Amino acid sequence: MSHQSELIATDIDAYLAQHERKELLRFITCGSVDDGKSTLIGRLFCDTKMIYEDQLAAIEKESTTQGSTGGNFDPALFTDGLKEEREQGITIDVAYRYFSTAKRKFIIADTPGHVQYTRNMATGASTADLAVILVDARNGVVEQTKRHSFIVTLLGIRHILVAVNKMDLVDYQESVFDEVRQQYRDFASRLDIPDLHFIPMSALQGDNVVEHSERMAWYDGPTFLNFLDNIYIGSDRNFEDFRFPVQFVNRPHLDFRGFCGTISSGIVRTGDEIVVLPSRKTSKIKEIVTADGNIDEAFTPMSVTLTLEDEVDCSRGDMIVRPGNIPQLEQQFDAVVVWMSDDAMVPGKQYVFKQTSKSVTGTFQTLRYQIDVNNLSRKNAPSLGLNEIGRCQVKLNQPLAFDGYRRNRSTGAFIVIDRITNVTVGAGMILNRLTADDRADHWDEEPQSESLQRQISQVTADERQARYGQKPVTVLFTGLPGSGKTTTAYGVERQLFQRGRSAAVLDGQNIRLGLSRDLSFSGEGRSENVRRVAEVSKLFNDAGLICLISMVAPNEETRQRAAEVIGQENFIVIHLNAPDEICAERHRALKQNFDESVEVPTNYEIPAETDLVIHTDTNSPEECVQQVMELLNTKNVID
Repeated sequence: MSHQSELIATDIDAYLAQHERKELLRFITCGSVDDGKSTLIGRLFCDTKMIYEDQLAAIEKESTTQGSTGGNFDPALFTDGLKEEREQGITIDVAYRYFSTAKRKFIIADTPGHVQYTRNMATGASTADLAVILVDARNGVVEQTKRHSFIVTLLGIRHILVAVNKMDLVDYQESVFDEVRQQYRDFASRLDIPDLHFIPMSALQGDNVVEHSERMAWYDGPTFLNFLDNIYIGSDRNFEDFRFPVQFVNRPHLDFRGFCGTISSGIVRTGDEIVVLPSRKTSKIKEIVTADGNIDEAFTPMSVTLTLEDEVDCSRGDMIVRPGNIPQLEQQFDAVVVWMSDDAMVPGKQYVFKQTSKSVTGTFQTLRYQIDVNNLSRKNAPSLGLNEIGRCQVKLNQPLAFDGYRRNRSTGAFIVIDRITNVTVGAGMILNRLTADDRADHWDEEPQSESLQRQISQVTADERQARYGQKPVTVLFTGLPGSGKTTTAYGVERQLFQRGRSAAVLDGQNIRLGLSRDLSFSGEGRSENVRRVAEVSKLFNDAGLICLISMVAPNEETRQRAAEVIGQENFIVIHLNAPDEICAERHRALKQNFDESVEVPTNYEIPAETDLVIHTDTNSPEECVQQVMELLNTKNVID
């Protein structure tokens, strides 16, 4: 269904050409049950005059018997087409709707809110550019809001619009909108959301859907339709890494042999050198063939046929790439998996893993942990059940060419198929190799020389403990920048010194100025920085000293790896907790001339298990130090 245009009546060819050139935006509506997802879509179509008259008449008639608005017009019936959906007033399956404006074409996926239909929601979100998360203004951020927010960020959706709906039921109060917005921001601070927006609206009444609401004059932002028309998504696509999974080999006659497929990412031109994976045979692009004739250049997400200058072995499931930009070609990787079957995932069982056009068999070697999407914590579990999410180690029976999902959603995603029933039982997002167990920051690497041996001191640990009167431990002070880690760590060092104890502070900034000056602030750089500090801390502990580490250390798995290096029995975790706005204010005060985008992590993970949580916004620095000293006494670190 399309917007009204004069060209339709005067020049249909020009209209069709204009329509074809429009940018396509895919978005989903999600949120908790009864937050108004289907109502919003119905109201959008109704107010933009994009519902046919017979459809509109049918909805008005059915609103009296099946609607949830007391007999009044119910826009939700436009998308809730299943009998069960209308009877219960909920969305069960994903409903797709299509429309366009003068600027863009849109595909909407109306996804269900019930927890039991999480797999349906994940399916709708897998191809979306934007997620519209509806929040009932009366209830605020609830469990399903958090669940869906986590899933859309997990699936790599960069743009999120939080629609605070049902403002008519709270008298259009600005204070209610501000409260809900702050609730969501507090939760979203733990997620990776590059682009976050908020709009107050009443989908049922049409406030701020298509036209600005006079009843919310205090809101001066865009309407929902205006936001959809203008949100920038041009930089979301990956034009750097050329990836062309071969879907079909076209051989209509003896003189033509072309490889058909959709360009997953990147750009290709005639004459470009290419490599075919997994054979690693090389050639050059001879022609780029389309239904409209040959072209000199093609880019994602175009569907084309490539011909090569040389006769190389290339078939369905192979991938054509550039020689200097090759994806990982491995049989083993880590992935985050959403399980979609009533039958639980069985580690060690053979499944079919389908990625792009290639299908291979393999197993889940182990389930590293299950993710509780309600509070983002991790827990040990033997398997994954329906709608559960976890990080798994996958081992395939033959190599697969892939990229990390964050870099390339097409080559970094896969589905899991049961070999017996041929039913899709799961979907996975491949983690970047550098963030997996065999990352390049050396956690598991062996020393370069096999002849190296660990030397044993002639002074025993008991002798050191008797001499210093203390148990050598490592205390990690972790928290957001500005939470008070360094202040507390140095305060504890002073207290220990005054009591005649021996301690040393390893401050993150000092480390960055020396030992880790070569590392970036990326996820890999932070991980390697923690590893180096952990190794130094272990040396301090071996010398009988108490080591106090002040670092952000945002990743929970990295903190656990540090604990393994030092020894769980000697590792103490203290979380310095303060509201985000206070941390940001303190950080700005200390770092006025520092580029915060480089240092401040956007995805800080609160420690799953801590020995102590200190609220630095309500405790003075002296009180914070005292709490740590009491903990060290309790753990018999010092007398």
